[in-house]
Amino acid sequence: MTIKQLIDIRGRVQTGVFSCPVETINYLDYDLRTMMDRPRSRLARKWRFNQFQFVSVMSEHWVFGLAIVDLKLVSNGFFYLYDFASGEMLEQTFMQPLGWGTVIEPRPEDGVASFRSKQVNLRIIPGPEGRSVSVTAGEAIRAMFSLHDDRDPLRLACPAGYNGWVFTRKSAGLPVTGEIRWGDRIWRCDDHTRGTVDWSCGFMRRETAWNWACLAGQLDDGTSVGLNLATGVNESGMTENALWLNGRCIKLDLSRFEFARYDQSAPWRVTTSDGRVDLHFVPSGVRKERLNALVLASNFRQYAGTFEGFVVDDDGKKIPIAGLRGLMEDHFARW
Repeated sequence: MTIKQLIDIRGRVQTGVFSCPVETINYLDYDLRTMMDRPRSRLARKWRFNQFQFVSVMSEHWVFGLAIVDLKLVSNGFFYLYDFASGEMLEQTFMQPLGWGTVIEPRPEDGVASFRSKQVNLRIIPGPEGRSVSVTAGEAIRAMFSLHDDRDPLRLACPAGYNGWVFTRKSAGLPVTGEIRWGDRIWRCDDHTRGTVDWSCGFMRRETAWNWACLAGQLDDGTSVGLNLATGVNESGMTENALWLNGRCIKLDLSRFEFARYDQSAPWRVTTSDGRVDLHFVPSGVRKERLNALVLASNFRQYAGTFEGFVVDDDGKKIPIAGLRGLMEDHFARW
């Protein structure tokens, strides 16, 4: 079974957690209105709709992240690699006015995402049960890898603010193959490397703030583990919190983040209200940006680091998490 379109014939968004794929996010059919209930034009619906896709790859020795973001007034493509041995954060960020060279097809399962400029070419291409990612930046940077076995993602749509909504499709703990070349160095995926995919879009709150955590890795007994936790978004009667064990998605309850915002070296703690997650996170490297352009603003910190603690499976068994790599994020956005 497939949901053909997220917006129904009366312009209403379907909300909830979806057990089947959503084929098309037909956002231009949404009955978007002002705060005073005046219908917005088709042009306004086009310009108010935001989309992004983020992919990460996590190894024992390094973490890689890549995003393609379309905010209509501006688009953004970035990627980075944090090397735990050297403590080096390598990163590249590119922006395009009016979304030039940026395409994110509004199809969560099979839509292509790309960002292209004179300096860089980024592509995320869905395939059977996975996604292929490629990066070309100048003569020095090449990356190509594939995420596999994406069979049980979390899909949900939630109300956002007075008259908006957000749709997201997330997966974590996916096996990854491929390599990243940066200058004369090469980082290769191995049998323990795992990744995540975050495909999100919607008419988001004008000002949004959130915390987010994800991890992906393989335990000593061969179990693949993935985790996605967030607070501040997608909490209107449901959450985007989920645990993946060997590719199977387990829905989680509300999450709580404890951290010192202005101390980059301080550890974090994240838990869930159902008692199924209790993790500490020690940051090692950080990618950050601050942008205040009146209409648009972003105060963004994304940390690469190490998780310790436990998660609980459906049988109530505590699964120790020791030394798995992942990400933590603290973000304010005005869009």
